[in-house]
Amino acid sequence: MRPTGAVIALPQMQMRRKRLEITLQKLRPLETRSARLEQYETPATVASDVLWEAFTAGDIHGRAVADLGCGNGVFCIGAKLMGADRAVGIDVDPDAVKVARANAGMLGVEIELLEGDVSSFSGIFDTVLQNPPFGAQTRHADRAFIEKALSLAPVTYSIHNEGTQEFVGGMVRALGGRSEAIKRYKFEIPYAFEFHRKANETISVVLLKLER
Repeated sequence: MRPTGAVIALPQMQMRRKRLEITLQKLRPLETRSARLEQYETPATVASDVLWEAFTAGDIHGRAVADLGCGNGVFCIGAKLMGADRAVGIDVDPDAVKVARANAGMLGVEIELLEGDVSSFSGIFDTVLQNPPFGAQTRHADRAFIEKALSLAPVTYSIHNEGTQEFVGGMVRALGGRSEAIKRYKFEIPYAFEFHRKANETISVVLLKLER
């Protein structure tokens, strides 16, 4: 049985949670984004809440954490700030890795960053955090992330488009795991690609906890 994290008084929890959000808001965003890779950054408000969910469940502090498709490094940097023993981020986009490295340096956070496809990534971790592509541009693009996450760690916190949780759940069950929807968010996507019709698009997403 995996030990749980220490109990923290509510006022202190709220203070630390807000400080985490404020810190993550300082991270530099990606300068260019790929529509094919569906590079939509996780807002600091959402990332801090996901990290806090994982932290209070005992899945961050003292753990080895992987961030698949790390983008600007928000999850692996946040995990290290929350006391992860090791935090590793991987992204296929070399520019994203450079931005994540610069962000970690700005905050004085020691993380490991790799450039490459998630399918080539290996290791033993306690927890995976990810905001994978939703598959809007490349069908089933999230499958490689789900398969890899389940192979890397016993627990994964994964963000998906609202309404796809049953499909994802079926995929996870076929791979021998289970999934649970634990949070829902409104995800604001700023204008980034020519096919966007609005300055800001708001979509509903769900945070799934995957366990093998």
